[in-house]
Amino acid sequence: FDLLKYSWLYADDLSDSFLSGEEENGIITKNLKNEINGNWISAPNSIHEARLKAKAKRRLRKTSSRDSGRGDSFSDNGDPSRGTNGTVPPTSPKNKLLDRKSRAGKGRGLPKKGGAGGKGVWGPPGEVYDLEEVDVKDPNYDEAQENCVYETVVPPLEEGDFEKTLTPIVQEYFEHGDTNEVAELLGELNLGSMSSGVPMLAVSLALEAKASHRELTSRLLMDLCGRVLSRRDVESSFDKLLRELPDLVLDTPGAPQLVGQFIARAVKDKILSKNYFDGYKGRVDCVHARAALDRAAVLLKMGMGGLRIDNLWGTGGGQRPVTQLVREMTLLLKEYLLSGDNKEAERCLRELEVPHFHHEFVYEAIVMVLESKGEKTFKMVLQLLKFLWVSSIITVDQMRRGYERVYMDIAEINIDVPRAYFILEQFVDKSFSAGFICEKLRDLCPSRGRKRFVSEGDGGRFKLESY
Repeated sequence: FDLLKYSWLYADDLSDSFLSGEEENGIITKNLKNEINGNWISAPNSIHEARLKAKAKRRLRKTSSRDSGRGDSFSDNGDPSRGTNGTVPPTSPKNKLLDRKSRAGKGRGLPKKGGAGGKGVWGPPGEVYDLEEVDVKDPNYDEAQENCVYETVVPPLEEGDFEKTLTPIVQEYFEHGDTNEVAELLGELNLGSMSSGVPMLAVSLALEAKASHRELTSRLLMDLCGRVLSRRDVESSFDKLLRELPDLVLDTPGAPQLVGQFIARAVKDKILSKNYFDGYKGRVDCVHARAALDRAAVLLKMGMGGLRIDNLWGTGGGQRPVTQLVREMTLLLKEYLLSGDNKEAERCLRELEVPHFHHEFVYEAIVMVLESKGEKTFKMVLQLLKFLWVSSIITVDQMRRGYERVYMDIAEINIDVPRAYFILEQFVDKSFSAGFICEKLRDLCPSRGRKRFVSEGDGGRFKLESY
């Protein structure tokens, strides 16, 4: 009886300890429903959240440390975030060399140490370096280094490079006319004993240039004296010019007179002493040097009588007032009508040095034809314009602008000259026949219409007819 009792108790313990097959299958199925892809879920309604988490894990496994900055990760709630802890992962571009940004996945993706780290880096921006103190215990220490002064040394200009270096400077000065720029350029050069060659080189280049360039040369010598040059340098330079006049005459026949004018202007500008001529009295054997000194002496005597030596070369080109240029062009045309010399008129027009203002010459010439009463002025002006066109003194643009200005003012000119329209049409036709204006410019010529009754058969209608 006792044995059966204990066996029954043992059977109850076994039924409580071991599960049957149906119960075991039920528990496994329940566990499978509560776990999807290794994620435990609390209820069947959270299956969608588990799928999102599983998808985020797969995406994280696909990313690598090489391009981790370009991928997006998800937080525990399924929201996209930058990095695993909400921080910005490194965003270094792929295959970029010499990139100093951190790749440790920490920080904000900025350069390491604020740009102050790494090889060949001077330090963070804005860092001020203090003077390094010399270490007396340094084995390379030298007492002479403490009182050492460093200066920029410019080697002296060699004689062979003197003309090659200064010629472009002087030629550029002829274009811009700024003496301060020339003084700065010469100050950067170590001229040494060759500084006396600067005036000689400038005057030699001006002898073959225009009158306006000679005026600029005289101004340059006056401004350089005291800054770059001394009076002694200017005197030595003119002494060399007088000695080399026989060679300069070969290229410039009028060199003695021009050098004499430069000397007179230098004395007037007080860069040469008034006693400069005393050293040459009775000691000049060269004919050209004597002619230059005589020319300078005459000009200085005339200056005492009222001659303006400071305006010896004249005012060149566009520096002259417009009224003065118009007056000189009118005088040029009147002298041409008296002499009939085309080459002299061409030379005078060149010496004005105003190629941008030649349209005024064309305008004044045509107006002079309109105001004249005979055919002589008509033919001579037509011949002159053709000559200047063939010799390329007056360009296509300047010729066109001159004719167009006459077209615009013909109505006012006609008030004083009743036959102005008729004469202008004839002159334009002859100009087109001569070949120095185009057909389009000829067709733009205005014609004045007038009203008149033609005949009784017209029934009293007006008819427009031009001269």
